[in-house]
Amino acid sequence: MSSPPYNALTLYTAGTPNGLKPVLILEELGLKYDVKPINIMTNEQKQDWYLDINPNGRIPALKDGDLRVFESAAIMLYVTDLYDKEKQFTYDYGTALYYEMLSWIMFQMGGIGPMQGQANHFRAFAPVYSAYGIKRYTDETKRLYGVLEIRLSKSDWLAGDKYTIADMANYSWTRGGPMLDIDMSEFPGVQKWLKRIEDRPAVQKARKIPDTGRSEEDIQKMIAGAKARVDALMGTAKDETVKDEL
Repeated sequence: MSSPPYNALTLYTAGTPNGLKPVLILEELGLKYDVKPINIMTNEQKQDWYLDINPNGRIPALKDGDLRVFESAAIMLYVTDLYDKEKQFTYDYGTALYYEMLSWIMFQMGGIGPMQGQANHFRAFAPVYSAYGIKRYTDETKRLYGVLEIRLSKSDWLAGDKYTIADMANYSWTRGGPMLDIDMSEFPGVQKWLKRIEDRPAVQKARKIPDTGRSEEDIQKMIAGAKARVDALMGTAKDETVKDEL
């Protein structure tokens, strides 16, 4: 096996925040890559062939020749390490700015991703209505947005003075704040940062990958319907607050 880069990139992904993250850097670098959409609604990511690529059974995953990389941040780091030779969207390894960037990536991986993911679940996809779950995880998501606000109220970007994979990673989740009914006007620095990112042509293209045949408006309608379904469980036997009282 030769050393990477192999220049034979295949991305296995779906239209989720984590699925968007590696697409952003691939598009920004203008790399040639194949896309294999994974239908997470049918648990395609749990099939044996996919577990050979990502033993965790989650999207996204990347193959570059025979080499596999899984976990969204690992893919982004791999792509910049191997393909961003001019350091357009990263910093030189070992520098203070590199570790500042890495810190913000891990902030997303360990904070915003898990907390907002749980907020999304309880608000739109849970089989019960849980006022506690919705409040706990939405409040924590807002707290984390507040951490971003502290930085972005003083700087255009999270790490240093340029747009990096740290911004891409956090953007992919934070852009979904309104779907949790979070008032983004509480975070003006974050709002301006989101707009700067959304105006980038590569970002506009990335948001359409993979092509599922559904527009963002369709997805918003689907999520609104899912939230309404959860809200309809309030005050029924599937309302956890009711069950606690019985």
